[in-house]
Amino acid sequence: MADLVGPEFWHDRPVLVTGATGLLGGWLVEALLSRGASVVCLVRDGVPASRLYREDIVRRIVTCQGDIADQAVLERVVGEHEVRTVFHLAAQTIVGIANRNPVSTFQTNIAGTWSLLEACRRSPLVSEIVIASSDKAYGEQMQLPYREDTPLQGRSPYDVSKSCADLIAQSYAATWATPVVITRCGNFYGGGDLNWNRLVPGTIRALLVGDRPLIRSDGTFVRDYLYVEDAAEAYIRAAEALAADRTCSGRAYNFSLGRPRTVLEMVSLVAAATGVELEPVILDEATNEIPAQYLDSTRARRELGWKPTVGLEQGLRRTVDWYRNHFKDVL
Repeated sequence: MADLVGPEFWHDRPVLVTGATGLLGGWLVEALLSRGASVVCLVRDGVPASRLYREDIVRRIVTCQGDIADQAVLERVVGEHEVRTVFHLAAQTIVGIANRNPVSTFQTNIAGTWSLLEACRRSPLVSEIVIASSDKAYGEQMQLPYREDTPLQGRSPYDVSKSCADLIAQSYAATWATPVVITRCGNFYGGGDLNWNRLVPGTIRALLVGDRPLIRSDGTFVRDYLYVEDAAEAYIRAAEALAADRTCSGRAYNFSLGRPRTVLEMVSLVAAATGVELEPVILDEATNEIPAQYLDSTRARRELGWKPTVGLEQGLRRTVDWYRNHFKDVL
C-alpha cells in the first residue's frame, strides 16, 4: 500500500511532530526533513542536549511551545500551520517515573492523546495521524510473540497509559472516521537517548567511563530492541499507507527486529560494541515489569512493505559511536 505514495508526497507537506526532543523524535524529524517536509514541533521543555538542539535540527523546523494536554494550544498549532500529517510521539516513557508519579504519566499519555486527536478531528486539513502506542499496551500475556489481535490489558501505570491511548485512538477511528494508525514497537535504541536509566544508553555511558553497568532487574527479562532509524522509517511508512488507503484507519502495526534478547545478553552485546568488558551490577529491584515481551511484525512487513535494515550488532556499533562523540569533551 505504501508504494502508492510517491516521493513528492512529503515535499513541502506541513507535518506536526510531538515529542521531538525524545530519542525517536529527533530521528523522525530528520527523516521527514530529508524528504522535503515542512516540520512543526510542539515542545514543552527545551532539552539542549537532545539531538533536536545539539545537532541544530531545530534551526530547520518551526517550534511551538506548549503542553500536549492543552487542547487549545494544539488546535491553534494545527490550524495556524495548516498541518496535514501528524506524528504523536509525546509521552512520559519511563516505567519507574510512572510508578512513582502515575498522575503525570496518565495526564501526558492519556489526556495528551485525546487532546491531540480531538484537535485533529476539528481540523478540516489533517488527513493522516500516527499514534505511538507500545508493546507495553499488551500487558503481560501467556502467548508470545504479541500479534495485533492480542488483547490490550496493561495493569501497571505505564502499561495502562499505553493501553488507554491505543484504545482512544481506535475509538476516534471507529466513531468519527478520524484517519489514524497506531504503531506498537519494542524498545528503541540509538544515538540521542538521554534517559540513562534505560538499558542501552546507561550501559554505554557506564562502560565508556569505566564503571560497572547497573541492571535494575535480575537480568533475565526479555525484550525486543529496534534501531531508531528503522523505527523512524516505520512511522513514515505507516503514514504513507494511510494516505494511500483509508481502510488502514484504526489499524495497529507491530514493528520489531524479531531478535528478542535478555537484559544480560544485551549488556554483553553493548560491551562488545564498546570494547570494554566489566561485570554488571545486578540490582534486582525492578517492579511492575513484565518478564518477557516481544512482537510479531508480519503485518507491517506484508501490508506496509517495511522491514528493519539495521541488525542489532551494527545498530549498537552506530549507537556507541554516537555516544563516544557525545562524550568526547568529558572522557
